[in-house]
Amino acid sequence: MLSLLGAVVAGAPAAAPSPRAAHLRTVTAVPGEAGSATPLSGYAIRSTSEVTDAAAVVSAPGYRTTGWYPAGPRSTVLAALVADGKHPDPFYSTDQKRIPAADFTVPWWFRAEFTVDDTAPRTYLDFSGVVSAADVFVNGKQIAGAASVAGAYTRHELDVTSLVRAGANAVAFRISPNNPRKNLTMGWLDWLQPPPDENMGIVRDVIVRRGGPVALRDAHVLTGLALPSLASADLTVKAQVRNETGGAVTATVSGTIGSGGGAPIALRRDVPLNAHETKTVVFSPADTPQLHLGSPRVWWPAGMGPQDLYELDLAVTVPGAGTGAGAAAGAVSDRTRHGFGIRSVQAPLNEDGARQYSVNGRPLLIRGAGWSPDELLRWDPVYAEDRLAYARDLGLNTLRLEGHLEQDEFFDLADRYGILTLPGWQCCTKWEGEVNGSEAGEAWTAADHLVAKASMAAEAARLRDHPSVISFLIGSDFAPDAEIEKGYVDALKAADWPTPVIPAAAAKSAPLTGASGMRMPGPYDWVPPGYWYDKREGGATGFNSETSAGPDVPTLDTLRRMMSPAELTALWKDPAAPQYHRSPSRTYATLKLYDDALSARYGAPAGLADYVAKAQLAQYENVRAQFEAYARNATDASKPSTGVVYWMFNSGWTSLHWQLVDRYLDQGGAYFGAKKANEPLHIQYSYDDRTVAVVNRRTAAVSGLTARVSLFNTDGTQKYDRPVTGLGVGGDGAKAVALTLPATVDGLSTTHLARLILTDAAGREVSRNVYWLSTRRDVLDYDESDWWHTPTTAYADLTGLRSMAQASVSATATTTVAPASPATSTTTVTVRNTGTGNTPALLTDLHVVDGKDTPVLPVQWSDNQISLWPGESATLTATYRTTDLHGSAPHIRLSGWNTPTTTLPAPATPARRQ
Repeated sequence: MLSLLGAVVAGAPAAAPSPRAAHLRTVTAVPGEAGSATPLSGYAIRSTSEVTDAAAVVSAPGYRTTGWYPAGPRSTVLAALVADGKHPDPFYSTDQKRIPAADFTVPWWFRAEFTVDDTAPRTYLDFSGVVSAADVFVNGKQIAGAASVAGAYTRHELDVTSLVRAGANAVAFRISPNNPRKNLTMGWLDWLQPPPDENMGIVRDVIVRRGGPVALRDAHVLTGLALPSLASADLTVKAQVRNETGGAVTATVSGTIGSGGGAPIALRRDVPLNAHETKTVVFSPADTPQLHLGSPRVWWPAGMGPQDLYELDLAVTVPGAGTGAGAAAGAVSDRTRHGFGIRSVQAPLNEDGARQYSVNGRPLLIRGAGWSPDELLRWDPVYAEDRLAYARDLGLNTLRLEGHLEQDEFFDLADRYGILTLPGWQCCTKWEGEVNGSEAGEAWTAADHLVAKASMAAEAARLRDHPSVISFLIGSDFAPDAEIEKGYVDALKAADWPTPVIPAAAAKSAPLTGASGMRMPGPYDWVPPGYWYDKREGGATGFNSETSAGPDVPTLDTLRRMMSPAELTALWKDPAAPQYHRSPSRTYATLKLYDDALSARYGAPAGLADYVAKAQLAQYENVRAQFEAYARNATDASKPSTGVVYWMFNSGWTSLHWQLVDRYLDQGGAYFGAKKANEPLHIQYSYDDRTVAVVNRRTAAVSGLTARVSLFNTDGTQKYDRPVTGLGVGGDGAKAVALTLPATVDGLSTTHLARLILTDAAGREVSRNVYWLSTRRDVLDYDESDWWHTPTTAYADLTGLRSMAQASVSATATTTVAPASPATSTTTVTVRNTGTGNTPALLTDLHVVDGKDTPVLPVQWSDNQISLWPGESATLTATYRTTDLHGSAPHIRLSGWNTPTTTLPAPATPARRQ
C-alpha cells in the first residue's frame, strides 16, 4: 500500500514501466481565460551531473528528456525516484541507508512544458515551495536566479508575458541542494532519519496565471465579532488592483460574499488607476452597510459548535479588455475566490504568565499534538483527511506545525474539521541559527533577513483567512532577536494578521511580542504516568507546547511491515540496541529508558508479542494520564493548565516514538488512551492524590450523575466499592470531584484494578475508565531532571497482571454498507465477558481485518481497548471505507491482555434506508 501511495502522490503510475528509455514529456494545457490559475501537472527531472546541455537548451520547448525521471506537480527528488523504482522503499528496515546521499549534492533540473492558444492575456508564474533555491528559465531565457528564489516559503510571481508563445512553452527550475542548517527551508531534526536528498525539490504547485490589463491580488477579509453576545459581526474586505498597462484605466472591482444560507452580499467599486499604479480597495460597513452582519454564522472548533464558512468571490473588470459585445461593458481581467470564517481568537497571559486561549469569547484548554507531513513531503489529500479525522476522533482540538507548513488543502481540511492549528518556524536549523548559541543552524546574513521577512509575508497572506489558524509562532526553542522579530512583525502587520503572534514555543520573550506564555520543559522520553500531575517540569500547569513520554511502539501488524525479523528480535531482546526507526539523535538512539521501565513495572518480555502487549498497556496508561492531568488542572485557581501539545500526533515515516497514530494509521494503546482521556464527559482517576473527578467538555452543564468506583485484585475479587450520587458538573471543561480513594484498602493486592463508571440521571453508562495500579508508587528524582526526562528511581509494581487468568470473551458482529458514494461500511460488535468467575478481560482490543487478516485502515471506533468484568458487555461500532476490504468479507480480530486472539466473521446486512 505504501509503495502505491508513494507512486500516486509523486505523480507516477504505480505499475507503469519506467519511461526513461523514451522522451519524457510533461505538458499542461493552460486556458486563456482571464483569472484562471493552472498548476503545472508534473515534471521531468534529472541531476545536472548527467545533463551536459546548457540551460538555454534544456529550457527550450521540445527539448528531449530521454533518460529523465517523472515527478509529480509537488515532488522532492527522492519522492520521484522512489516512485519510479530507482531506489527502495525508505520506510522499511534500513533501506534508506542504501540510497546514496552523494547523488543530491548537485543541483537537479525540474522541467515542464505548458501550452497556450492565445498570447493576448498576460501570463505569470506564481509559486512557492522551492527547496532550497532555484534558477528559473522560460523558453530558453533565465527569468530569476537562486539568490532571489530562495527559501521554502517565499512566494514569487514572475511576469513571463513577453516570453510566452502560442503553442508549447517550457519552464525549467535548476534546484539547488538543500541543507536546513544553512538554508531557510525545512528539516527533520530528531523526529526521524532525514531523507538523503534533504527534501530538495518543488513541494508546492507552480501556477500559471492568465490575466487581463488589471491584476487582482491579495484579497482577504477582516472579521470583527461582537463578544460575548456573538449577535453581530463586521466584515472588511481588502484587495489590491494593479494596472499592468502604460495607460490610465478605470477598473471595476465587484463580487459577493456568500455563506450557503441567505442572500449573498454584493460588492462593487470603480477604481481609477494611473499607468502601472497599484491601489488597495477596501469595502467596510461604513461604505457597504451589508457588511455589518446580524446573527452571523460563527465558526467554532470541533466540539464547541458548527464549522460554518463563508466564501469571498471577487473579480476585476476593465472596459475594452475583452472582444465582441462584452468589451464595452467590461470583461473580466482577473478574479479570485476563497473561503473564510467568522471567529474571534484571544490569547492573553493569565496571572501565572501562561497563554490562555479563548475562541469566540469562550476559554478552552488546548488539547493538541504535533503534526508531521510525509518524510518525502508527498501530498495525498485522502491520507491527510484521514489523519485529521483521527485527530477529531481523539478529542484533540489543535495541531501544532513546527515548520513543514502544509499545503493549502491541509488548512481547508482543518477549517472543515474544526481542528485549530498553531503554525510556526522550526527550531534547531537556520531559522534559529542567529539566536540559539551553539546549537545547529548557521548565523544569518543580510540576505537571510530578506528571505525570512518574505517568508513571513507569504505565509501570513496564505493563512490569515483560515479560521482554524489561531496564532503564528515566530520562534520555537528560541525567540527571535529584535531585528528578526521586527521583520516578522512588520510583515504580519502589513498582511493584516488577525490572531496572536507568539515569540516562541519555549518560555522566552521578544521586545515587541513580549513573553511567549508557553514553555518547553519536556519530557521527550519515558516518565511514569504520575509525573503529569505534579505542577513542575512538564507536569500539568501552564501551556506545554511539546511533550510526551517518548516512545510509542506501534502494533504488531505495523512492526512487521516496517522492520526486518532481525530488527524485531533486537527490539524486545536488547534494550541497548540502536533503533534506526527511532531517531538520528544520540539522546534517542535506543529504547533503553523505556524498556527498563517496561521490564521493571510489567516484567521482562517473554517474546515479541509479549513486549508489544506490555507496550500497549504502558502507552495507554501514560498518554491517558498526560491528557487527564492537564484536563483536571485546567480550572484550578492556582497555576492552572492552559494547553498541552502531545509530541507528536503522527510520524512522517515508520517510527518507534512520538506518535499517537502510526504511519499506516493503525491504532494502539497511545491512540485509545488519548481517545479515552479526551471523551466529552469523562470520569478519571488522579495518580497524585487518588481523587476521582468528572470533567465535562460539553458546552452545557450536567446534573444527576452517579459515579461508582470499585477496586479489584487481579483475580477479580472486589475489595472496595462506592457509589456517589447527585453529581453535577459545569460545562466548557469544568470538573467535579466525586471522592478520594482511601490510602489503604484491606486485602488489596500490590497490583490491582480500579473501575470507574459514570451514569446519567436515567442510569445509562456515559463513561467507563479502568486503571491498573500499584500500592507501590513510581518515584521520580526531580533534582536530576534534564531537558528530555526526569529519572525514575523506583517503579510501580504492575507485574501482578502477569498472573491474571485467561478471560472468556465472546463476540458477535454484523456489517452494514451505506449506499452513499464512496461507500462506507459500519461493523457493529457486541463483546461479552462470559466467564463464570471474577476475572475481568483487560484491555480487549478489536481490529477489523480482511480475508488475509490484514487490518482495514483507516477505521474509526466508537470505543476500543475496553475492559469488561464477567457478565458485562459492550456494543462498539467501527466505520471504514468499504473499498479498503479489497473485495473480501469483513472479520473482527479480538485480542487482549488476558484474552486469546480469535477472529470471527462480521457478515453484511442490508442497510436501512433513512
